[in-house]
Amino acid sequence: METIGFVGVGKIGMPISQNLINSGHRVVGFRRSSLAEFEKIGGVPAHSAAEVGAQADIVLSCLPSTEALDDVVHGPHGLVQSARPGQIVVELGSHPVPDKQRQIAPLKEKGAIFIDGEVSGTPGMVSARKGVIYLAGDAEACKRVEPVVAGFADTCLYFGEFGAASRVKLVNNLLVAVNIAATAEAMALGLKAGVDVPLMIKAIAAGSGGSTQFGIRAPWMAERRFQPVQGTVPGLQHYFDMLKDFADHVGVATPLLDCVVPLYQRFMDMGLGDNDVAAMVDVIGSLPRAKHAK
Repeated sequence: METIGFVGVGKIGMPISQNLINSGHRVVGFRRSSLAEFEKIGGVPAHSAAEVGAQADIVLSCLPSTEALDDVVHGPHGLVQSARPGQIVVELGSHPVPDKQRQIAPLKEKGAIFIDGEVSGTPGMVSARKGVIYLAGDAEACKRVEPVVAGFADTCLYFGEFGAASRVKLVNNLLVAVNIAATAEAMALGLKAGVDVPLMIKAIAAGSGGSTQFGIRAPWMAERRFQPVQGTVPGLQHYFDMLKDFADHVGVATPLLDCVVPLYQRFMDMGLGDNDVAAMVDVIGSLPRAKHAK
């Protein structure tokens, strides 16, 4: 039974760990808060990231901030303390590429390899093995990680040089932000149109206007089912500055993203931050209809 390490067992890390356990792996995990739920699914708790690294040749992490990533990799109880030749660390959380890149050197000094990873998918998608995993960096190390990824996801894509996975995730999340807002606008219109709403959703989801976000969230919007939360607005807002910097760097305009960013701020200003992003339908519904001259 191969032992896999996981640091940051949160909304994405928990279903990944569950799938790995179901696939026959021993999963050792650490997070700053309670590990009771992790133990309940069969995980082995550790007291620090270093303790996780001491027990696993492949360590996955999914961390919410650059500060957490820095601490987990090269803090006093970080992975660098137990790193060794041949060990592979894959960060699946989203951070500015330079912040990910600076984790390479301290681990490399110990002979370990740091990989740029990303997850595309909601917790529900990840739980159903439908999340898509992006990898970038050392080709041989990524090849070694692929069988582990197969234990929790059906699709794993290798993008080449370090940082490429992060850049593709930014492109993906630009579409997520725009498609959620577009779905909310379409549903706000459809809900007042006097049509058979479930049939309308079925028609659009299977037709030319459908999208993954429409398929997931249009039914929730119709039923105003905003709990349990699968995706948050603060979670999306985490990407907006990175997207702006990325677009500035490559010199590409983002007019649609620029239009929806204020809608997400309005979402927060309306006190909806504890709800799933599907509550965007209420944000759109609260807006007055602009008067257009004929």
